[in-house]
Amino acid sequence: MYGIMFLGIALGILGLAGPAWKKVQVPGQTIETPAVVMLKITDSMLATDIQPTRLERAKFKLNDLIKADPRARMALVGYSGTAHTIVPLTTDYEIIASHLDGLSPSVMPRSGNNLEEAFQLTDSVFAVSRAPGTVILILDELTETEAATISQYVQNSPNQLFLYPFNVADRNPALLRQLAQLDSLDVYDLTLDDSDVNRMAEVISENLEFTELPEAEEDTWRDAGWMLSIPLAIILLAWFRQGWVLILLITFSSCDNVHSFRDLWYTTEFQAQKLSDEGEYRQAADLFKDPMRKGVALYKAGDFEAAASAFAQDTTANGAYNKGLAYMELGDLRAAKMALEDAVELDPDLAPARESLDKLQQIISGSNEVDLADAQEAEGGEAAENTQNSGPEDLSGGGQEATKEDMEKERQEETVSTDIRMGKELDEVPDDIGSGIQQDNSKILMRKVDDDPSLFLKRKFEFQVKEREKGKGND
Repeated sequence: MYGIMFLGIALGILGLAGPAWKKVQVPGQTIETPAVVMLKITDSMLATDIQPTRLERAKFKLNDLIKADPRARMALVGYSGTAHTIVPLTTDYEIIASHLDGLSPSVMPRSGNNLEEAFQLTDSVFAVSRAPGTVILILDELTETEAATISQYVQNSPNQLFLYPFNVADRNPALLRQLAQLDSLDVYDLTLDDSDVNRMAEVISENLEFTELPEAEEDTWRDAGWMLSIPLAIILLAWFRQGWVLILLITFSSCDNVHSFRDLWYTTEFQAQKLSDEGEYRQAADLFKDPMRKGVALYKAGDFEAAASAFAQDTTANGAYNKGLAYMELGDLRAAKMALEDAVELDPDLAPARESLDKLQQIISGSNEVDLADAQEAEGGEAAENTQNSGPEDLSGGGQEATKEDMEKERQEETVSTDIRMGKELDEVPDDIGSGIQQDNSKILMRKVDDDPSLFLKRKFEFQVKEREKGKGND
């Protein structure tokens, strides 16, 4: 019996080792087919004939399209009076989903309805690919001018156009029927369920094109270990009732650092990273061994004091820099300054740490703090207007009853402001404090961005418009 048991173990180990005796050539491939979503972002999209608004329903549908996974490289273009690329071509659909919430007419620098410029921008997005793609045009009102622009684009472009109108009161069925007769143009009706976007994703997936990358071809050994699973399965079936399989599992589970069945298959670091990716930062911090990763998890969990302690165990410039960020979140600007100074001293080329230190010094110097060691009684001059109160209800000897606001104001006047005091009164780290982007992003804390992503998009679009106008002026 024991001989058969050890034979099964040997077969299992050999099979897991992946024996191979034949090479195969594996060509590299990449998805070539692009898809661009053109979203109209105007005040008319805020109409409520489609609940909650046309624009919000369009966002819901785009999220459903992302979940349907059309598999093509997708980009997002928004337009009103001007057109802008919100997200370039990518296969990471989560990036597109993260930008949808911040979209509103207020982020667009120019009002209007410049569909022609949106098509021109879409063609520039398609220029990076040789394969014909798909344009998903989401709009509301359909005018004669827009219909003519759409018709001209379809007739002169190799791309497929999906017209997706989001309106009820302003529908123009005659124009829609006219456009539906064009080749390479499909009109999709809005449905209450996700059948419309599922059909759209299915059509895109069926027309995917791949490009082989000769430089990515490589010879690889074909794993033949699966063949050993056949005799191993026979042994397991024959000897299962003897109970030695269960004994092996119990034996392995009693090994050090193995506390659960999951520990038999995944390392602690892998489990911690998986928890971090799922947003369970506190549990991830308990599993991380590396102080930098533990500190990042604690920082994201909001435990800045523990994060600073974890970063303190890392003696690199990045560790000191991250410790400084944690202290700023705690409001301890003096400790943050010391940590940033250490980071600059360890790595003078760490530009984010140097920039953060300069900004922090400006904040500290601009707070008009008074050093307790330098504070002394004024000699001569006029007497202070505030006299000592005879009681908590008496302000300036006037006999009037003190309100809660008066008491708070009086306490503020009698308090000597220090840099630490001022630091604790800050609501958050200022936006212009820099942050590091190093080689290993998993170990570096990114700068805290604005809660409202629409502010970033608004500034980005305004900058693009200024650059375009500047370029036209130079011409």
